Amino acid sequence: MGRAEKPLDPDAGPAERFAHGLRELRRRSGSPTYREMSRRAGYSAPTLSGAAAGDRLPSLPVALAYVTACGGNEREWRSRWQEADTALAALPAPNVADQLAPYRGLARFGTEDSSLFFGRDQLVDEMLGLTLKHRFIALVGASGSGKSSLLRAGLVPALRDLDERAGRPAAIRLCTPGETPLSTHRGLLQAVAGGGDTVLVVDQFEEIFTLCHEPEERVGFIRALLGNPPRTAAAEDDPAPGTPGSRLRVIIGIRADFYGRCAGDAELVDALNTATLLVGPMAPEQIREAIVKPAAAGRLTVERALTDRIIADVAQEPGALPLMSHALLELWRHRRSRTLTLDAYRAIGGLQGAVAHTAEEVFACFDREQAELARSMLLRLITPGEDAPDTRRPADRVELVRSQEAEAVLEALVRARLLTVDGSGVDLTHEALITAWPRLRAWVESDRERLRLQRRLTEAAREWEALGRDPGALYRGERLVAARDAFPMSRGPAADLTPLEREFLTESIRNGRYVQPVLVMTRRFVRSRWWSVFRVALVCSVVIWTVWFLNRPHP
Repeated sequence: MGRAEKPLDPDAGPAERFAHGLRELRRRSGSPTYREMSRRAGYSAPTLSGAAAGDRLPSLPVALAYVTACGGNEREWRSRWQEADTALAALPAPNVADQLAPYRGLARFGTEDSSLFFGRDQLVDEMLGLTLKHRFIALVGASGSGKSSLLRAGLVPALRDLDERAGRPAAIRLCTPGETPLSTHRGLLQAVAGGGDTVLVVDQFEEIFTLCHEPEERVGFIRALLGNPPRTAAAEDDPAPGTPGSRLRVIIGIRADFYGRCAGDAELVDALNTATLLVGPMAPEQIREAIVKPAAAGRLTVERALTDRIIADVAQEPGALPLMSHALLELWRHRRSRTLTLDAYRAIGGLQGAVAHTAEEVFACFDREQAELARSMLLRLITPGEDAPDTRRPADRVELVRSQEAEAVLEALVRARLLTVDGSGVDLTHEALITAWPRLRAWVESDRERLRLQRRLTEAAREWEALGRDPGALYRGERLVAARDAFPMSRGPAADLTPLEREFLTESIRNGRYVQPVLVMTRRFVRSRWWSVFRVALVCSVVIWTVWFLNRPHP
């Protein structure tokens, strides 16, 4: 027998009343277990259990799956769901203060979250000491080890709390490299004039390898960070980098799996060898602090059994901190009192299941067209790794949203904290989503080569646009054949291409129409099985001719 569900008051609100009705339907159908219902409905047991929890209205597809598993009338329950949804929409908006969670979920801690950032005091102190002693420091750690949070919610507030005598910087700046780090951040690479050091924190330094594809941009950015900015025409008019008594201190955060890529730059290697701090796993007591102290700040308590279980799960899961934070956020969202419980943790699927549970719950709300838009949108935010793990890829909003339907899908993913929006940019909340959500992981694996072609197509189309649509920048040869086969223009055209990418590919095809056919046919022939037959025939012909020539009668 499963655990008994907590009692519900049907008069407490529309969501509670709907959940109470679902429970009654299940009771009348013989009280099947949620595992048995899962086999009938095609949804996980935790998802079906959550539909009848009463803390929020389940999505319509999940509700109807629950009803179907219990032999209920779909038309009746569709009507009841719509009534509940209308009643909830009519309720006044809740107090924003009531929605302030003590956990950040998959999102990194920001500089404003220092009051909720616990468990890393020793590492913050070590980082602060290195920052005051050296001009260039690197923080290296695996994905999910908490580097970004350590820099933003740990180091930056610690620097701000210093007094002038202890070395408080005149300015603290934060950035991520992006696609054009030198051009974009040139203004940040100069110390503030008038005395006092300027600290520049470069988070996600690995983007100089994953997003920046211009060697001059990459090398120039590294030189500027090391204090040797390149002198270009654009830089001649810039003021001198600082004044006597002021200098730029640089702290970079980089994923451990990209650390070896830094070996290609001798000056960067020298700097890294001077001051590098490796982020290791948190000790059990540090994890306990990260769980219990934010809860105490939010006037919550945590069952000791839950804390012990999470500590054990984190120890077995590399890079598990964002997964832990998301699970704790889901526990906070589903709380029925001021206590976070082990039973609730099990109900949401534990450390790994919590992310998948949230993502699947959102995905279940989409119709077929919306689901395809979500798939295309999420895949555009991922760079498939080449001899390296997959990484997230920030994209401009206009690249993802080209209709009102796409806007609604984006907002749904943002509300669920699967995506974050910063100005016009959109990004995965954390790379852990790629591995923790099986559906997304399967999409990446099935489309890996096509995704690589799409990334190259995006860059080529942007370069073509930047060059005034110069025909010389269009695709030709192998690249055109590969892109045309991967994105057949006869189907729609390819719906997951942006207008610029479609124009670029269309022009490439039109431009190559007069020079490509013979080349294409030749290449396809070489790749076909007839090429093998041709080669065998050719070899046999050469052998026969040679034998005849050697044995021909002499006059």
